[in-house]
Amino acid sequence: MSDHHIVSSYDAELEALGRKISEMGGLAEKMLSDAMDALVELDTRLAQLTVDNDPRLDLLQREIEEQAILTLARRQPMAVDLREIIATIRISGDLERVGDLAKNIARRAIKTYSELHLPRATVGLRSMHESAAILLKDVLDAYAQRDAERAKSVWANDAELDSLYDSVFRDLLTFMMEDPRNITFCTHLLFVSKNIERIGDHATNIAETVIYLVTGESLPVDRPKGHSSLNETPAKAAN
Repeated sequence: MSDHHIVSSYDAELEALGRKISEMGGLAEKMLSDAMDALVELDTRLAQLTVDNDPRLDLLQREIEEQAILTLARRQPMAVDLREIIATIRISGDLERVGDLAKNIARRAIKTYSELHLPRATVGLRSMHESAAILLKDVLDAYAQRDAERAKSVWANDAELDSLYDSVFRDLLTFMMEDPRNITFCTHLLFVSKNIERIGDHATNIAETVIYLVTGESLPVDRPKGHSSLNETPAKAAN
């Protein structure tokens, strides 16, 4: 087999991994958007469709991991090619978690359908969703374009989403104190807000991976976070 054929075949494997990451990213973005629309618009059908999409995202992650491991075994890549394969494994894991969090939001939308609703309580969540969606889109674009500077911007801008989370947390507690009838609905929204905040964390994880992929360097361990103690809420509370 000629060296040219080997290189072409290797490049095709790397391109296939990149396409699957792109497919995962698009699906994760749609799941997040649909979950929030379902919550705000009381659309249980859309919420269920979002939940039903999660296995597809899980399957894509497994396919990426299997293909990446086979490529590692066959090619024994060095330097940037090794980083490329490691990056796809890392990013697929973060996107799978984004899908899980979007699924959690969709399930909350189903649970809140029959509850007393407070429309103004979702205003802050919509702002959080907009911020998280921008972070996710920007970091996926940074990966596609191998743009380390754009990835650094995502990493830094996550602090804005954390600040929004703190504000929403306080607002929801206020709504619950104003009227006990709001407690059940707002409690569900508290979980939703944490899910969205965690999506921002996964976007910054991907940003770190993109920077590692492009430069071979790692960012500081501590990511930019808001200063409120609310950010210390355990991730498992979002489930």
